[in-house]
Amino acid sequence: MGIIKIQDLRKRFDQEFILKGINLEINEREAIGIVGKSGGGKSTLLRCIIGLESVTSGSIETPPKGRMGMVFQNFNLFPHKTALQNVMESLITVDKTPKKAAMEIAMDLLKKVGLEDRADYHPRVLSGGQQQRVAIARALARNPEVLLFDEPTSALDPDMVQEVLNVIEEIRNTQSLTMLIVSHEMKFVNQISDRIVIIEDGLIKGIVKEYLLD
Repeated sequence: MGIIKIQDLRKRFDQEFILKGINLEINEREAIGIVGKSGGGKSTLLRCIIGLESVTSGSIETPPKGRMGMVFQNFNLFPHKTALQNVMESLITVDKTPKKAAMEIAMDLLKKVGLEDRADYHPRVLSGGQQQRVAIARALARNPEVLLFDEPTSALDPDMVQEVLNVIEEIRNTQSLTMLIVSHEMKFVNQISDRIVIIEDGLIKGIVKEYLLD
């Protein structure tokens, strides 16, 4: 059953079309890898799906925006808040969850990503990998149906990449989520994806079960 339906999606910035007619249906609990050269429109597609970018033409059917979460390549954590407070933020401000309950949910999620001992740390004293794991916990806080990952390891030092990939794989194996993952970590994409969508120059060039590595 389709949880996301995209029909003839086009997105223009100034006079240039970045997406030129995307058609894609994504099923519930499916993991979709999205690959292709930089500048092809992959990140723009994710931003349109979650509503961070308006659509020039075409249509996107998704769950309500509050039922989707997104993990960005540059973490986007609040620098003045602790790891725990970052995860709690949307629960309190958007869902109006009582503070004690929000704290319990947030601590459980930090434990899930292996950071319960860093709950009171601010982002500036966390490694890049730890910051990204906090961001993943934050994205999970509102119990989303769909989780989007936009190059979640591209800003990390090589030795931190695997710790983030392990967390994403654990989520994939333990939670009934639909996942869309834009990544250049091709071995990981092959391992985790049900289908892999190849996007080039604003168009889908192919959908495969496995992307052949060079």
